Amino acid sequence: MEEHGAGHNAGHDAEPGGLSAPIVAWCVRALGARPVERLFSVAQTSEVVAVRLDDGRRVVIKARPDEAGRARACVAVQRALADRGYPCPRPLTEVAVVDGRAVHAEQWCPGGDMVRGDGPETARKFAVLLAALVTGAREVPVRPPLPNPVWVRWDHDGPGSWPAYDWHDARAGLTALPPDLEETAVRVRARLARAAALPRTVGHADWETQNVRWQGEQAEEPYAVHDWDSLAWLPEAAIAGAASGAFASAEHPTLVPVESSAAFLDAYQETRGRSFTDEERRLAWAASLWPAAHNARTEVLHGQEPIALRALRDQADERLARR
Repeated sequence: MEEHGAGHNAGHDAEPGGLSAPIVAWCVRALGARPVERLFSVAQTSEVVAVRLDDGRRVVIKARPDEAGRARACVAVQRALADRGYPCPRPLTEVAVVDGRAVHAEQWCPGGDMVRGDGPETARKFAVLLAALVTGAREVPVRPPLPNPVWVRWDHDGPGSWPAYDWHDARAGLTALPPDLEETAVRVRARLARAAALPRTVGHADWETQNVRWQGEQAEEPYAVHDWDSLAWLPEAAIAGAASGAFASAEHPTLVPVESSAAFLDAYQETRGRSFTDEERRLAWAASLWPAAHNARTEVLHGQEPIALRALRDQADERLARR
């Protein structure tokens, strides 16, 4: 999700490489080398910085809020899948709490191509890769990575339809949401609540093209899946459903055509070797709408072009009627 928030300022003078002094000291302890050059950086909920170390290695340092061990669970799954050959950066350290943030280092995997497009063929390609991730993650003994990311946290226990989220809540009293967006959120959440008793599994909850890179002449081979901070603990059909609506999102997240979500869900089930039950299919279609509703709310609260909102208005009824 592109709107996760502004960069974090740790409150310490930056060292070479742009990291705070406590994180630089952690690098020396954990990696045996000191960052000397910043190669790349982005700050959303997590701060991600690629650096060159003084021994020549190039690594990525990630720092994010520590939520009750969630970061450790995400890194454990990422490491296990990397060890088994799944295309993703391999963690190089365990997670440590440094200056109040969960920090770890992983391989730097620059390059690869981002595949754009929201058609059925692209949908099937992304579905197969997600199904392989879920299959591998199911074999990793790990505590559930909870709480789930806010854009799939429809099962929150707070008041109202929307989960608590500082970046949105700060503006919620300033801008009224369109009544039809509120109504859609209520309808979708009610459908999702009916499947609360389904067994849960670990999956990637930010399955957007901006987080996946491909290689080859036709970009046919997966190169690297990024953003493992976005793992979630949800019913499998909800993981597949959310991804089926969001896989084409890049600079501005939106909702793909209904037929592309259908192709995604078919390919996902075929790859996993199991068919969803009627209840799971209804769950998947409802889950395909929730990230779009979250993004539409962002657009309204922050005065952005209503791309997700328009798509949500066009497709919500049809998706909720799907079985």
